[in-house]
Amino acid sequence: MIIFPAVDIKDGKCVRLKRGEMEKATVYDEVPARAANKWASLGAEYLHVVDLNGAFDGRPRNLKEVKEILRSVKIPVQLGGGIRNLDTVEYLFSLGIQRVILGTAALRDLDLIKRAVGMYPTKIAIGIDARDGFVAVEGWSKTSNVQALTLAQQMEDLGVKTVIYTDIWRDGMLGGPNFACTAEMIEKTSLEVIASGGISKPEHLFRLKHMGASGAVVGKALYTGGIDLGEILDVLKEENPCLQKE
Repeated sequence: MIIFPAVDIKDGKCVRLKRGEMEKATVYDEVPARAANKWASLGAEYLHVVDLNGAFDGRPRNLKEVKEILRSVKIPVQLGGGIRNLDTVEYLFSLGIQRVILGTAALRDLDLIKRAVGMYPTKIAIGIDARDGFVAVEGWSKTSNVQALTLAQQMEDLGVKTVIYTDIWRDGMLGGPNFACTAEMIEKTSLEVIASGGISKPEHLFRLKHMGASGAVVGKALYTGGIDLGEILDVLKEENPCLQKE
Protein backbone atom coordinates (compact mmCIF):
# COMPACT_ATOMS: atom_id res chain seq x y z
CA MET A 1 0.00 0.00 0.00
CA ILE A 2 1.34 3.42 -0.98
CA ILE A 3 1.21 6.32 1.45
CA PHE A 4 0.53 9.62 -0.35
CA PRO A 5 1.51 12.66 1.73
CA ALA A 6 -0.92 15.44 0.86
CA VAL A 7 0.23 18.87 -0.24
CA ASP A 8 -2.89 21.03 -0.60
CA ILE A 9 -2.30 24.47 -2.06
CA LYS A 10 -4.45 27.52 -1.37
CA ASP A 11 -3.34 31.02 -2.38
CA GLY A 12 0.16 29.70 -3.00
CA LYS A 13 0.56 28.16 0.46
CA CYS A 14 0.49 24.62 1.82
CA VAL A 15 -2.65 24.29 3.93
CA ARG A 16 -5.06 21.81 5.46
CA LEU A 17 -8.82 22.33 5.50
CA LYS A 18 -11.55 20.96 7.72
CA ARG A 19 -14.23 19.21 5.68
CA GLY A 20 -13.16 21.17 2.63
CA GLU A 21 -14.15 24.56 4.05
CA MET A 22 -11.81 27.13 2.50
CA GLU A 23 -12.36 29.67 5.25
CA LYS A 24 -11.03 27.15 7.79
CA ALA A 25 -7.64 26.73 6.18
CA THR A 26 -4.61 26.26 8.43
CA VAL A 27 -1.29 27.19 6.84
CA TYR A 28 1.43 24.61 7.52
CA ASP A 29 4.07 25.94 5.15
CA GLU A 30 4.34 29.15 3.20
CA VAL A 31 6.22 27.23 0.49
CA PRO A 32 4.46 24.06 -0.79
CA ALA A 33 7.64 22.80 -2.47
CA ARG A 34 9.37 22.82 0.91
CA ALA A 35 6.67 20.61 2.37
CA ALA A 36 6.84 18.31 -0.66
CA ASN A 37 10.59 18.01 -0.33
CA LYS A 38 10.28 17.16 3.35
CA TRP A 39 7.98 14.22 2.65
CA ALA A 40 10.17 13.03 -0.22
CA SER A 41 13.27 13.18 1.98
CA LEU A 42 11.50 11.02 4.58
CA GLY A 43 10.90 8.27 2.05
CA ALA A 44 7.55 9.06 0.43
CA GLU A 45 7.11 7.16 -2.83
CA TYR A 46 4.40 9.40 -4.28
CA LEU A 47 2.88 12.81 -3.53
CA HIS A 48 -0.77 13.84 -3.62
CA VAL A 49 -1.11 17.51 -4.61
CA VAL A 50 -4.39 19.44 -4.81
CA ASP A 51 -4.92 22.92 -6.20
CA LEU A 52 -7.72 24.03 -3.89
CA ASN A 53 -8.31 27.35 -5.65
CA GLY A 54 -8.48 25.46 -8.92
CA ALA A 55 -11.11 23.09 -7.56
CA PHE A 56 -13.41 26.03 -6.85
CA ASP A 57 -12.56 28.11 -9.92
CA GLY A 58 -12.69 25.28 -12.46
CA ARG A 59 -9.13 25.72 -13.72
CA PRO A 60 -5.68 25.38 -12.14
CA ARG A 61 -4.70 28.46 -10.16
CA ASN A 62 -1.47 27.46 -8.43
CA LEU A 63 0.63 26.23 -11.34
CA LYS A 64 3.67 28.20 -10.21
CA GLU A 65 3.73 26.24 -6.96
CA VAL A 66 3.04 22.95 -8.76
CA LYS A 67 6.02 23.56 -11.05
CA GLU A 68 8.21 24.33 -8.04
CA ILE A 69 7.18 21.02 -6.47
CA LEU A 70 8.03 19.13 -9.65
CA ARG A 71 11.47 20.78 -9.71
CA SER A 72 12.00 20.05 -6.03
CA VAL A 73 11.24 16.31 -5.86
CA LYS A 74 12.16 13.27 -7.92
CA ILE A 75 9.22 11.10 -6.90
CA PRO A 76 5.91 10.87 -8.83
CA VAL A 77 3.21 13.48 -8.23
CA GLN A 78 -0.53 13.11 -8.75
CA LEU A 79 -2.47 16.35 -9.10
CA GLY A 80 -6.12 17.31 -8.80
CA GLY A 81 -8.12 20.52 -8.65
CA GLY A 82 -9.89 22.30 -11.49
CA ILE A 83 -8.81 19.94 -14.28
CA ARG A 84 -11.81 19.96 -16.58
CA ASN A 85 -10.62 19.69 -20.19
CA LEU A 86 -8.21 17.60 -22.22
CA ASP A 87 -5.88 20.48 -23.01
CA THR A 88 -5.23 20.95 -19.29
CA VAL A 89 -4.69 17.22 -18.84
CA GLU A 90 -2.12 17.15 -21.63
CA TYR A 91 -0.39 20.29 -20.36
CA LEU A 92 -0.01 18.86 -16.88
CA PHE A 93 1.52 15.68 -18.24
CA SER A 94 3.94 17.81 -20.25
CA LEU A 95 5.07 19.44 -17.00
CA GLY A 96 5.90 16.08 -15.49
CA ILE A 97 2.77 15.22 -13.49
CA GLN A 98 2.57 11.43 -13.26
CA ARG A 99 -1.17 11.08 -12.69
CA VAL A 100 -4.05 13.51 -13.13
CA ILE A 101 -7.08 13.39 -10.85
CA LEU A 102 -10.44 14.21 -12.39
CA GLY A 103 -13.36 14.83 -10.04
CA THR A 104 -16.12 17.16 -11.20
CA ALA A 105 -15.60 15.98 -14.78
CA ALA A 106 -16.59 12.45 -13.77
CA LEU A 107 -20.13 13.74 -13.25
CA ARG A 108 -20.25 16.59 -15.75
CA ASP A 109 -18.19 15.44 -18.75
CA LEU A 110 -18.13 11.71 -19.46
CA ASP A 111 -16.70 12.37 -22.90
CA LEU A 112 -13.61 13.88 -21.28
CA ILE A 113 -13.23 10.82 -19.07
CA LYS A 114 -13.51 8.47 -22.04
CA ARG A 115 -11.01 10.43 -24.11
CA ALA A 116 -8.54 10.92 -21.26
CA VAL A 117 -8.64 7.26 -20.24
CA GLY A 118 -8.33 6.21 -23.86
CA MET A 119 -5.19 8.30 -24.27
CA TYR A 120 -3.68 7.71 -20.82
CA PRO A 121 -5.19 4.47 -19.48
CA THR A 122 -2.98 4.20 -16.38
CA LYS A 123 -2.43 7.90 -15.71
CA ILE A 124 -5.98 9.04 -14.94
CA ALA A 125 -7.50 8.74 -11.46
CA ILE A 126 -11.01 9.72 -10.45
CA GLY A 127 -11.50 11.65 -7.25
CA ILE A 128 -14.75 10.52 -5.64
CA ASP A 129 -15.56 12.86 -2.77
CA ALA A 130 -18.74 12.00 -0.89
CA ARG A 131 -20.96 13.77 1.61
CA ASP A 132 -23.42 11.40 3.32
CA GLY A 133 -22.68 8.87 0.59
CA PHE A 134 -23.40 11.23 -2.33
CA VAL A 135 -20.76 12.65 -4.65
CA ALA A 136 -19.83 16.32 -4.19
CA VAL A 137 -18.27 18.42 -6.95
CA GLU A 138 -16.82 21.89 -7.67
CA GLY A 139 -14.54 21.97 -4.67
CA TRP A 140 -17.14 20.10 -2.62
CA SER A 141 -19.44 23.11 -2.82
CA LYS A 142 -22.26 21.16 -4.50
CA THR A 143 -23.63 17.72 -3.67
CA SER A 144 -25.16 15.56 -6.39
CA ASN A 145 -27.75 12.79 -6.17
CA VAL A 146 -25.23 10.20 -7.39
CA GLN A 147 -23.94 7.69 -4.87
CA ALA A 148 -20.19 7.21 -4.54
CA LEU A 149 -20.27 3.48 -5.31
CA THR A 150 -22.47 4.03 -8.36
CA LEU A 151 -19.98 6.53 -9.77
CA ALA A 152 -17.07 4.21 -9.04
CA GLN A 153 -18.75 1.39 -10.93
CA GLN A 154 -19.53 3.69 -13.84
CA MET A 155 -15.91 4.82 -13.99
CA GLU A 156 -14.77 1.21 -13.90
CA ASP A 157 -16.97 0.50 -16.93
CA LEU A 158 -15.21 3.35 -18.76
CA GLY A 159 -11.81 1.81 -18.16
CA VAL A 160 -10.67 3.83 -15.15
CA LYS A 161 -8.14 1.92 -13.03
CA THR A 162 -7.82 4.08 -9.91
CA VAL A 163 -10.15 6.08 -7.67
CA ILE A 164 -9.41 8.24 -4.66
CA TYR A 165 -12.30 8.01 -2.22
CA THR A 166 -12.80 10.74 0.37
CA ASP A 167 -15.52 11.05 2.99
CA ILE A 168 -15.87 14.82 3.25
CA TRP A 169 -17.25 14.86 6.79
CA ARG A 170 -14.08 13.10 7.97
CA ASP A 171 -11.55 15.13 5.99
CA GLY A 172 -9.21 17.09 8.26
CA MET A 173 -11.03 15.89 11.38
CA LEU A 174 -8.61 13.09 12.40
CA GLY A 175 -11.48 10.81 13.39
CA GLY A 176 -10.60 7.96 11.08
CA PRO A 177 -11.60 7.21 7.48
CA ASN A 178 -14.94 5.78 6.38
CA PHE A 179 -13.91 2.13 6.53
CA ALA A 180 -17.32 0.75 5.60
CA CYS A 181 -17.68 2.69 2.35
CA THR A 182 -14.04 2.18 1.45
CA ALA A 183 -14.41 -1.57 1.95
CA GLU A 184 -17.58 -1.64 -0.15
CA MET A 185 -15.83 0.10 -3.01
CA ILE A 186 -12.91 -2.34 -2.82
CA GLU A 187 -15.19 -5.37 -2.66
CA LYS A 188 -17.69 -4.34 -5.34
CA THR A 189 -15.26 -3.08 -7.98
CA SER A 190 -11.90 -4.17 -9.37
CA LEU A 191 -10.57 -0.63 -9.01
CA GLU A 192 -7.46 0.34 -7.14
CA VAL A 193 -8.96 2.33 -4.25
CA ILE A 194 -6.94 5.00 -2.51
CA ALA A 195 -8.51 6.01 0.79
CA SER A 196 -8.55 9.62 1.98
CA GLY A 197 -10.02 11.66 4.80
CA GLY A 198 -9.66 11.35 8.55
CA ILE A 199 -6.57 9.13 8.75
CA SER A 200 -4.89 10.06 12.00
CA LYS A 201 -2.93 7.12 13.39
CA PRO A 202 -0.99 4.06 12.23
CA GLU A 203 -3.83 1.71 13.13
CA HIS A 204 -5.99 3.33 10.45
CA LEU A 205 -3.33 2.58 7.85
CA PHE A 206 -2.90 -1.02 9.01
CA ARG A 207 -6.64 -1.58 8.73
CA LEU A 208 -6.81 -0.04 5.25
CA LYS A 209 -3.95 -2.24 4.09
CA HIS A 210 -5.67 -5.29 5.53
CA MET A 211 -8.87 -4.35 3.65
CA GLY A 212 -6.99 -4.19 0.36
CA ALA A 213 -6.71 -0.44 -0.22
CA SER A 214 -4.00 0.28 -2.79
CA GLY A 215 -3.06 3.52 -1.09
CA ALA A 216 -3.91 6.13 1.52
CA VAL A 217 -3.71 9.92 1.37
CA VAL A 218 -2.46 11.30 4.67
CA GLY A 219 -2.54 15.01 5.35
CA LYS A 220 -3.15 16.67 8.69
CA ALA A 221 -1.78 13.76 10.73
CA LEU A 222 1.62 14.20 9.08
CA TYR A 223 1.68 17.95 9.61
CA THR A 224 0.66 17.71 13.28
CA GLY A 225 2.93 14.76 14.04
CA GLY A 226 0.20 12.20 14.69
CA ILE A 227 1.85 9.94 12.14
CA ASP A 228 5.62 9.76 11.66
CA LEU A 229 6.08 9.18 7.93
CA GLY A 230 9.51 7.54 8.06
CA GLU A 231 8.44 5.23 10.87
CA ILE A 232 5.14 4.16 9.32
CA LEU A 233 6.75 3.49 5.95
CA ASP A 234 9.21 1.12 7.60
CA VAL A 235 6.44 -0.70 9.47
CA LEU A 236 4.21 -1.08 6.43
CA LYS A 237 7.07 -2.55 4.41
CA GLU A 238 7.54 -5.34 6.92
CA GLU A 239 6.15 -8.69 5.88
CA ASN A 240 3.24 -9.22 8.25
CA PRO A 241 0.56 -11.71 7.20
CA CYS A 242 -2.07 -10.11 9.41
CA LEU A 243 -1.91 -6.96 7.30
CA GLN A 244 -2.45 -8.67 3.97
CA LYS A 245 -5.74 -8.60 2.07
CA GLU A 246 -7.95 -11.55 2.95
